Amino acid sequence: MNCQIGSKKNEEFSLGCDVLLQSPPHWFRSARLGLLANQASVNKTLESVKKLILGAGGNLRCIFSPQHGFYSEKQANMIESPDFRDPETGLPVVSLYSESRKPAPEALEAIDVLLIDLQDVGTRVYTYTTTIGLCIEACGPAGKRVVILDRPNPINGMEIESNVVEPAFRSFVGRYPVPMRHGLTAGEFGRVARQAAQVDCDLEVVRMRGWKRSFGFDQLGLHWVYPSPNMPTVETALLYPGMVLLEGTNVSEGRGTTMPFQLFGAPFLNRERLLSELKPHVQGAAFRPVTFEPAFDKFQGRPCTGFQIHITDKARFKPYRLGIALLRALCLTHPDSFSWLDPPYEYETEKLPIDILIGSRAIRQRLEQGHSIEAIESSWQDDLEKYRQMRQPLLLYPE
Repeated sequence: MNCQIGSKKNEEFSLGCDVLLQSPPHWFRSARLGLLANQASVNKTLESVKKLILGAGGNLRCIFSPQHGFYSEKQANMIESPDFRDPETGLPVVSLYSESRKPAPEALEAIDVLLIDLQDVGTRVYTYTTTIGLCIEACGPAGKRVVILDRPNPINGMEIESNVVEPAFRSFVGRYPVPMRHGLTAGEFGRVARQAAQVDCDLEVVRMRGWKRSFGFDQLGLHWVYPSPNMPTVETALLYPGMVLLEGTNVSEGRGTTMPFQLFGAPFLNRERLLSELKPHVQGAAFRPVTFEPAFDKFQGRPCTGFQIHITDKARFKPYRLGIALLRALCLTHPDSFSWLDPPYEYETEKLPIDILIGSRAIRQRLEQGHSIEAIESSWQDDLEKYRQMRQPLLLYPE
């Protein structure tokens, strides 16, 4: 029975996991399989991929989990998840966000093929793509095959935005030379990571059927399943490439509320002053004044004055421009109260969190000096064009 329960029907679209299971390859039942996944790794009818693999006769031996844990229950920034045994299948679950963030040789000895099925959100600092890259780097020398079951970039595969990570600022939130909004699917990111790492790895991507680069998530007939605790909606994912920059500041990005990355503020924020500086630089979004009180994280239990961001025109909205414009406005309007946070942040103990989030020290310095948004954006256009050229032959779906 073909049960369609997506928000809109798109009969032509199939996820990579569905394509694989519709016609399993010859090695599917004979090879020892590992699976990098979490609770959002479901098919179009919301069935767990781990169960589907076992139900189809796959010889699944081990599950690997990314940041936030297999159940997507852990909060961010070095809140690690332990290894455990999956109560539903009895399989070992090996955490790749713990003492090690790369599969250990002894874990890889138990498998022949590593299947990867993770929902990315189209933003470089969302660490699932770094984990995909680290798995490729580990599996190559170990002689293990990697097969990525592709999923859509929920904020589309056309738009790219921001500077490219500079080599001196590589980190767990920026291991590969890509911009913040990279315009890649998980499978395409794996191909970029393999090339950037110069690793010889047997990598296959099981492509989606019926996906176009221009598609947003709401055009696919899928229900959004949150891949991490602070990514509750697709609109959150579209705001994330810019609003995540607040993680490197003393302004709340809305963690500890029901609207992370949609709300921002601080007890010291002067809304009128900030909005007068911010609004002229942002299109496709409206800022509604709010007061919120985080239940945890920055300013826990303290009222914060700020805004809720409403996206009014997706075609005109540029999330990274919003983030850079917001940081610039905070520097200009709140020089005595606004500040950058100190390390550690995502296992970096020396560089400022904002510098590894941006992937550059120079851009932060330009923000502090009050450079125009246009001048800041122009500073990275050459590198962004080089990224476009590098990315083009690695794309799996037509523009």
